[in-house]
Amino acid sequence: MNDEESMDFDEEGVEVKSKSQVKRELLALKDLGADLVTLSTSQLTRLSLPEHLFTAVKSAQTMKKGALKRQLQYIGKLLRKEDADQIISNLESMRQPHKEEVAHLHQLEAWRDALIDGDEELLQEIITSHAQVDRQHLRQLIRQAGKEKEKEQSPKSARLLFQYLKSLTENEA
Repeated sequence: MNDEESMDFDEEGVEVKSKSQVKRELLALKDLGADLVTLSTSQLTRLSLPEHLFTAVKSAQTMKKGALKRQLQYIGKLLRKEDADQIISNLESMRQPHKEEVAHLHQLEAWRDALIDGDEELLQEIITSHAQVDRQHLRQLIRQAGKEKEKEQSPKSARLLFQYLKSLTENEA
C-alpha cells in the first residue's frame, strides 16, 4: 500500500498526514505565494491580505533568483498560518471577471469569422437584437473583410468588424 491509499490515525483517532502529503501541501502554499507575487498592488489590496503577508509579497516582487526563492519559501511559511482556502477563493473570484471577458471576446471572434464566411442567419440575428446597429456599415465591413480574406491581404476590415461588434455588445450592457 502506498501513502495515498493508507490513512494513519493516532491514539485519539486523529488523522496523521504522511510526509508526502505534508510536502505536497507545503509546495501548494509555495505555488500560491508565487501566484501572489505576480499580482499588481491594486490586486493584492483587493485580496485584503494580512499586513505581514502583503509586505512579504511586495518585497518578493523586487527580488531575483536566489533571494526570490528564499522569499517564496518564507511566503509559503506565512501562508501556513493564514486561511489559504480563503485567499485562493478570493483570488479565483478576482480572476473570474477576466475569464468572462475572455469568453465574450472569443464569442465575438466566432461571430466575426462566421459573418465573413457568409452566415446570413447570424447577421439577421445581430441586426434584430441590437437596435443601434448601422446595417449598411456592418454589411460593408463584412464585404471588405471577405475581399481581404480572398486576396490574402492584411485583415484590416476584419479587425474593424470585430471592434464594431464589440462596440455593439458594450452599448447593450
